Amino acid sequence: MLVFIIRLFIFNKSLKFFNGHKIRISAKVSQEPSKFSNSQKFNLEGFNFYLPKYPQVNYGDKVVVEGTVEDGKVINAKLIDLIKNENVLLGFRKKIISFYQSSLPQPYSSLVAGIILGYKSEQTSIFWNQLRKTGTMHVVVASGMNVIFVAGFLMSIFLTFFSRRKSALLVLIGVWIYAFISGFEAPIVRSSIMFSIALVAQLFGRLSFSINALFLSVLVMLVIKPAWIYDLGFILSFTATASLMLFTKKVDKFLKYIPKYIKTDLKTTLAAQIGVAPILFVTFGEFNLLSPLVNTLILWAVPLIMIIGSLGGLVGLIIPSLGKLILYLSYPLTWYFVSIVGIFS
Repeated sequence: MLVFIIRLFIFNKSLKFFNGHKIRISAKVSQEPSKFSNSQKFNLEGFNFYLPKYPQVNYGDKVVVEGTVEDGKVINAKLIDLIKNENVLLGFRKKIISFYQSSLPQPYSSLVAGIILGYKSEQTSIFWNQLRKTGTMHVVVASGMNVIFVAGFLMSIFLTFFSRRKSALLVLIGVWIYAFISGFEAPIVRSSIMFSIALVAQLFGRLSFSINALFLSVLVMLVIKPAWIYDLGFILSFTATASLMLFTKKVDKFLKYIPKYIKTDLKTTLAAQIGVAPILFVTFGEFNLLSPLVNTLILWAVPLIMIIGSLGGLVGLIIPSLGKLILYLSYPLTWYFVSIVGIFS
């Protein structure tokens, strides 16, 4: 905590700019930029930069940007230089996303890409607003659920060939490769750190307490990248996870007469919303009271979309026609998801 406080103090001190100050930042784009109809947005060193849509900046690219500080924001931002990242793993990510886009129409392709890889750049403004109004934006970005899914899948494969200890180490590597491919979004990083803590504790025969792992992961993230403290995704991920830990059992007591197949998703949603709802209301000035119901109606479809989309994407890189056939199986699920969100928005 002391290291975090010192790091945050130095970071905030370095960002004290007054109106009219011109800044130039040279850095790698560490998260997927948001793409709009005529512009794109990405964050560098705590500042949001809005640039024309072209040339397109992607996750992993190195950019040199400059602009003028005004009321804590950057105005008149300009892209001075752009160096495309040719990393093999990022190339793999781009190929899968391109395959989704060529195989499925919008907004279904962006929904699948968002759930699996946290890709949110090509989502239509209409669909994005529907997600915001229904409180379901968290579903279409890579989350902690993805990490658990990837870890479980890899563990089932590695245990067939290796000992449990070797399998655990390989899974650990696999989880962090996935975190890199999915764009190092705050929820993914937080979940990956927590999973790593739990797995290492297991390897050494120690107990791992979730709440301790949560706060340790948050401190580690903020020491590495203090700008995350201003990131809405980071704040929501931490708050939702803490709310789940604190309130799930208490909410479960009030839902004892609800059928089990409904109660699982409903109690998870209600517990998370206790912490998340105030933040969403303050940030967006609105909160949909039906959000827990909407989440309950769609959450069951997310793991199925994740499984079909992942399998279809991987197979599609080798045999495109077969991969498309597998992806088509997600049509009923994605149509249902989009329809429910559209109705309640």
